[in-house]
Parts: sequence; C-alpha cells; structure tokens
Amino acid sequence: MRSSYRSVDKTLAILIALLVAAGSLIFASAAFGLLARGQGGMSSVVFNHLVLGVGAGLVVLVILSHIDYRRLRPLAPYFFAIALFATALVFVPQLGMMHGGGRRWLSIFGFSMQPSEALKLAGVLMAAYYFSALRAKIATFKYGLGGLCALLAFPTLLLLLQPDLGTLGIVVCGIGVVFFMAGGRIRDIILIGIIAILMLGVLAFARPYVRDRVVTFFHPSAGAQAEGYQIRQSLIAIGSGGFTGRGFGQSVQKFTYLPEPMGDSIFAVAAEELGFAGAVFLVGLFLWLALRGFTIAARAPDLFGALLASGISATLATEAFVNIAAMLGVIPLTGIPLTFVSQGGSAMLVSLASAGVLLSVSRAHRKSGKPR
Repeated sequence: MRSSYRSVDKTLAILIALLVAAGSLIFASAAFGLLARGQGGMSSVVFNHLVLGVGAGLVVLVILSHIDYRRLRPLAPYFFAIALFATALVFVPQLGMMHGGGRRWLSIFGFSMQPSEALKLAGVLMAAYYFSALRAKIATFKYGLGGLCALLAFPTLLLLLQPDLGTLGIVVCGIGVVFFMAGGRIRDIILIGIIAILMLGVLAFARPYVRDRVVTFFHPSAGAQAEGYQIRQSLIAIGSGGFTGRGFGQSVQKFTYLPEPMGDSIFAVAAEELGFAGAVFLVGLFLWLALRGFTIAARAPDLFGALLASGISATLATEAFVNIAAMLGVIPLTGIPLTFVSQGGSAMLVSLASAGVLLSVSRAHRKSGKPR
C-alpha cells in the first residue's frame, strides 16, 4: 500500500469549524427563547450541550484526528459491542429513563445521555471493518446480504423496542452506504428497502404515535392544534423569516409557540432569524461537508478508509437533511437532531467524534492506484 501523510484536509476542517460555531450561536439564541419562557433546568441543559457536548466533543475530535484511523480497524467489533450493550442498558429500571413516550436515555450521576447515538459511528466502523475484509464475497447471499442483515439485526431490535425510529433510520443509512460503496448488489439494497417499508407499515398499525405522524404528514391541517402543531408552527417560523430574516436573536416563534426550539425544531428558529439566505447557506455547508467527505473517501489509501469516510459523511449529512426536510414538511417528523446544532450532548459528542475520524482519514492519501 503506497500512501503518505499530511495535515488534515483544511477545507473539511473549516467546514466543521463553521458548522460548530454557527450551531453554537443558533443554540444560544434558541436557549434564550426557552429561558424567557421561564422553563426550569435550563442551566443543566446548556451545560450538557456546550460543555459535555461541544467542549468534550472538540477534545475527542482533536484526539481522533491525530490517531491513524487504521488503528481503529481491529477495535471495531469491540466498539460495536459496547455501543449495543450501552443501548440495551436503557431497559434496566435503575438506569433507563422515560421521556416523550420512549425509553432512550440513561441517567448516571445526575447526567442524562442517549447511548443509541454511539451506534451511528460504531455501526459505520463495524460495517467498514466487515465489508473491507470480505469484499470479494460481498456478492454472495451469505456474506453480502446475510452480513448486512446480521449487522442491522441487533440495532434494529434495540431501537424498535425503545422505540427510536429516527436513530434507526440514520444507522441503517450509514451501514447501507458502506455496503453499497463496498460493491453490494443493488437488488439486496432494494430488498432491505422493501422490508423497511413493510416494517414501517406494521409499526403504523401497532404504534399509534407512528400512525399519527404519517397521518399528520399527509393531512397536516387535520390536527393543527395536536399532532400537526409542531410542523404548523415550524412552517410559520420559516415563512416569517422572509429572505433576510428577522435578525439574530429576534425569533418570535421560539418564545411562545414553537415546540422544541433547541431540539429538532432549531432549524425553524435559524430560518426565522437568518431568513431564506441564511437557511440556504446552512444547507449549503452541510452539502459541501458531504461532498468533501466523499472526496476524501475517493482519495483514501485503503478500502477500510474509503468505506469509513463514506459512511461517516453519509451519516452526518443524512441526519442534517432529514431534520431540515421534516421541518419543511417534506417528510414526517422524526425527532432527529440537526447535526452540530441541536440540543443534545450525546449527539454532539458522537458527531464531533465522527468528524475527528473523518479528519484522520483525510491525513492519508494514495500516491497512485486504487484503494486496496
């Protein structure tokens, strides 16, 4: 393998820095809206996001960006097993906590965390490890589709039991992109897609909240003061921003009307304050991040690095675009956070850790030939 090392990709580093800086400012503005409402516990929320999320996340990003990503390869099964074990701990009565109708959080020493976030990175890492080792057999049923189903089995089971369909969708997307980039057959991907649609149909009948979200998506005016309230207020916020926005910190919807202004609705706050121009700029940054990530994947010196960079890029970008699409009413609400922006120490920590691994891959590049 012929490769050389250099500093991290400067374009990627600048994009990550811009997104984290802009995200922190948008989060601060949204947090002020909830503070004005007199909502309690704001200090712990801000501490969890800015200190444990952004602060600790940046430290992890720097550390991982200086570690040769190939050292992570033999550790991939252990990371994946630990992530699955931590996700399963939410079902332990003394540790797991309920919120919003789901059991998705761990409460340890007064701090809450969402362990399923770790599956986004651990799943991509494990998939890159597996499919880079068995690329020659990926077209077979046993090692190709069988391997993909085996990788998805435990995350799917755990996330359906919580339930957390949004995170499950991101995990499936990340692993699916790795499978495709490794040479997975299109018919296998289509089969997984059909199974996913059928499972969603079954869940829509079995889980009332899933059915309500699907119905609200097709008939948003039917529950304008109930299930459709969030998307209605989100569209009002985005529309009232006009082309240039009301101005930073001047959102009206965040003070009274908009649910979860620091969470999955934070894009609506940003669009109201920064307007169409600011929202397009934010979307452009995420699109550029994805394209730069895939460029780094194409230049990786080995197949493991190429698959790892592809999966991470797809995960970070898909998470952002799914959140934005939900706030625009293009897809049903998912509860997925906006990457590098939304409230959530666990999500921010994992996103920055993923970015650190991607920066590590960008340090190595081929001198010639295809990735091996």
